[in-house]
Amino acid sequence: MKTYRIVYWIATAIIALMMTYSAYAYFTDVKMDQAFQHIGYPAYFRVELAIAKLIGVVLLLAPVGSRIKEWTYAGFTFTFVSAAIAHGLSGDPMPVPVIPFVFLAILAASYFTYHKINKTSIA
Repeated sequence: MKTYRIVYWIATAIIALMMTYSAYAYFTDVKMDQAFQHIGYPAYFRVELAIAKLIGVVLLLAPVGSRIKEWTYAGFTFTFVSAAIAHGLSGDPMPVPVIPFVFLAILAASYFTYHKINKTSIA
């Protein structure tokens, strides 16, 4: 059980730090505005996504109910898959479209160890 907790907290911390950093960059870095234009997203979506990421980080780390935690994991999953698709279809070179899948794998480690620790069903 101790190993599961260690893996859970390492994976969860990596996701939380990465999402917090990207939200911060969305608010402060001019290059992010240009990147969103390159992908074809409207400028306001960058702000919406940054706010959603920060909310997700809070919910991922907070002791909330399992249903809310499930939606948090689902939201981050949608974010990573959508990012990979957007980067791939916008013509970004490798490995840019693959990087979100790396974070998706880390998120999956957090998700599965969360369920091992809490002994709840994944379904």
